[in-house]
Amino acid sequence: MARVNENYLKLPGSYLFAEIARRVNNFKQNNPEANVIRLGIGDVTRPLPQAVIQGMHKAVEEMADAATFRGYGPEQGYSFLIKKIIEVDYAPKGIRLDEDEIFVSDGSKSDTGNIQEIFGLDNVIAVTDPVYPVYVDSNVMAGRTGELGGDGKWSKIVYIPCTAENGFIPELPKEKVDLIYLCFPNNPTGTTISKDELKKWVDYAKKNNVIILYDAAYEAYIQEKDVPHSIYEVEGAKEVAIEFRSFSKNAGFTGTRCAFTVVPKEVLGYTASGEQVQLNKLWNRRQTTKFNGVPYIIQKGAEAVYSDEGQMQIKALVDYYMSNAKIIREGLISTGLQVFGGVNAPYIWLKTPAGIDSWAFFDKLLNEANIVGTPGVGFGPSGQGYFRLTAFGSRENTEEAVERFKTRLAL
Repeated sequence: MARVNENYLKLPGSYLFAEIARRVNNFKQNNPEANVIRLGIGDVTRPLPQAVIQGMHKAVEEMADAATFRGYGPEQGYSFLIKKIIEVDYAPKGIRLDEDEIFVSDGSKSDTGNIQEIFGLDNVIAVTDPVYPVYVDSNVMAGRTGELGGDGKWSKIVYIPCTAENGFIPELPKEKVDLIYLCFPNNPTGTTISKDELKKWVDYAKKNNVIILYDAAYEAYIQEKDVPHSIYEVEGAKEVAIEFRSFSKNAGFTGTRCAFTVVPKEVLGYTASGEQVQLNKLWNRRQTTKFNGVPYIIQKGAEAVYSDEGQMQIKALVDYYMSNAKIIREGLISTGLQVFGGVNAPYIWLKTPAGIDSWAFFDKLLNEANIVGTPGVGFGPSGQGYFRLTAFGSRENTEEAVERFKTRLAL
């Protein structure tokens, strides 16, 4: 008899975005004439930068020639891409990394979900709340989170509320924890913390033997000077932090799939007997066993991101989406809604009108204005009463959505 992993059965309903898709599909079936504008899932809409396309075309030609054809590549990623990552993303900030500390992958979603595999099941995890669902759900699947309570919280997870009441600045845990997930610029709230605030977390982690899992997928959208692009800008972070980066949102790779994770060799875990273990070695073992590497063609496209032309083109992409964010942010503020984010991130986080919970506002927005967003409660208990919109739509749809907020939505 084949027994299932019963931890999967603990997961409530479907994945957040699958439930959104179900509701939208039902609405469209009943309202086929409706022009639905999707500002829910964080998927980009602009085409790949021309430098990326050219890099991939050249790689395709190489794959068509026996002299330059490539089969299996290194699971950790090709050196030509890793060198560019270090040279452009880290070295200018004074961050020194070795090539074998960077692992190229098919997405930050995969890596932030899979990283928990190298840690024991008895580790206590802490998450900011609200939070990207993958952090929690992947730990539920592993059996690390206990039982789900009526308050929407898992019994073995430490929740750190980030709401308007505390300025979206998380407080250091009062309970003992082993792993902490941080994401800045934050998904879903679109908010950030200063370098001084981030240093508090690094100091806490060093003092308490805690590992920080730092998701920096949206660092390209940072506009303000005091907001760190990498946790390694903080002294000592290489001893306690693993960082996740992605080409999805800055270079349009959501359907192309390429990202990377930084695991410094200084980051250590411990066996039950207290023996120190390099997490870099464990992640390398995991990847070489379960992952065959990102295709050569895709990595050549990612390498082109770091060319002079590529850098200019991805900046134009970021500027386009941040202009959308400004349009949404200012448009919603003009309606009287309480709005956050949209300054250093492509997400706008709004407080739902009094008396309307997150899913009720989702239905209201869909039915009255034919706009799709994401219910804040889908990101955790502290997301109740909030709602997320993305700036990844077209300019035309963004402007139309704001107009519908003003004219169709009864607030």
